[in-house]
Amino acid sequence: MTDWLGPEEWRAVALSLRVSFWATLASLPFGIFIAYALARWSFPGKQILNGLVHLPLILPPVVTGYLLLLLLGTRGPIGGILADWGIVFAFRWTGAAVAAAVMAFPLMVRAIRLSIEAVDPKLEQASATLGASPGWVFLTVTLPMALPGIVAGTILAFAKAMGEFGATITFVSNIPGQTRTIPSAIYAFLQVPGGEGSAMKLVIVSIVVAMGALFLSEVIGRRVAARVGGA
Repeated sequence: MTDWLGPEEWRAVALSLRVSFWATLASLPFGIFIAYALARWSFPGKQILNGLVHLPLILPPVVTGYLLLLLLGTRGPIGGILADWGIVFAFRWTGAAVAAAVMAFPLMVRAIRLSIEAVDPKLEQASATLGASPGWVFLTVTLPMALPGIVAGTILAFAKAMGEFGATITFVSNIPGQTRTIPSAIYAFLQVPGGEGSAMKLVIVSIVVAMGALFLSEVIGRRVAARVGGA
């Protein structure tokens, strides 16, 4: 495998794994919170929040990347303030992680929300009548029973982050060794004569990772569901 992929290809794979890991890890707490809010709470603007969460799914990825550049670029309203603190996302691998997280977030939230909605509210109410606080009910009842969906959503978000291209290349460009992930590397290889072989190798890696993530989400989800059901 080491000889099969060249140094530039390996750098793209390693960066993609790094970006996807941090994108998934950083967005998971927010995904759980928003999924729970959408599943259990009633509040003004709920439909607006739901629309904003799922907006990256229907917007062209380039548009999402451009909006990120406007907001988080060094001259943007948020990015300018962060830049004064020494935090820069545009044209950095951290920006690639932000773009990947934004694009993968709807899949994560949807899977977790459906799992939370499948939890019988009567079980939560029974725990509350026994004196448990809302936070304790969530930690001891809702969260364990929704765990299969959380696991599945996390793995699917990781796979989506691995394949993100449009928003990433718009927000952080395609800088070798810094922001060139697998999709960006495939695009770059296809622009030069003789690069089809390297592009095909990365395509195979992408397919293997995507199929592996889907298989893993199914296996782990079933095992977790079996343990929760047998508890």
